[in-house]
Amino acid sequence: MEEQNYIEGVFRALKTLLVGLKTSIKVFFEKDATEQYPENRSTLTFSERNRFCLEMPHNEKNEHKCVACSLCQMACPNDSIVVTSEMITTEDGKKKRQLVKYEYNVGQCMFCNLCVRACPHDAIRFNQDFELGVFDKAKLTMQLNHPGSKVEEKTVAPRPAAPAPSETDKKEK
Repeated sequence: MEEQNYIEGVFRALKTLLVGLKTSIKVFFEKDATEQYPENRSTLTFSERNRFCLEMPHNEKNEHKCVACSLCQMACPNDSIVVTSEMITTEDGKKKRQLVKYEYNVGQCMFCNLCVRACPHDAIRFNQDFELGVFDKAKLTMQLNHPGSKVEEKTVAPRPAAPAPSETDKKEK
């Protein structure tokens, strides 16, 4: 009886050994999936859904869409965004908030995308820049609005004038 259990144990051990060898041989002949970074920087491709670093797009006139509403700052769960604004008086006498400084700390950011979703003007977005390693912690804090940048003015098409009421419309009323 003991001899039979011993032989069964040996066969079970050989069976599991062969299953492991089969798996190893199969993997040995597969193509490697290892990326040779940084040599392959030019051929790297990422999914559009990847979020690496926050940016504030500016057009060729150095204008951005941020109106300093601070909704992104309020939505950020770990305070990696600091929006500094000031109240100014426009030419027509209205008070308006103006962006002075938009600071973003990459070291605190957890790339949750809540700030981008909270922005009603699509003024910020995540880009594909992923090489953010630095030796100085202070370099992780960036100012996203460029010096001297202004808010992008929205062009509103003038409304067509309402047609004047005709004589028949006046009689119906």
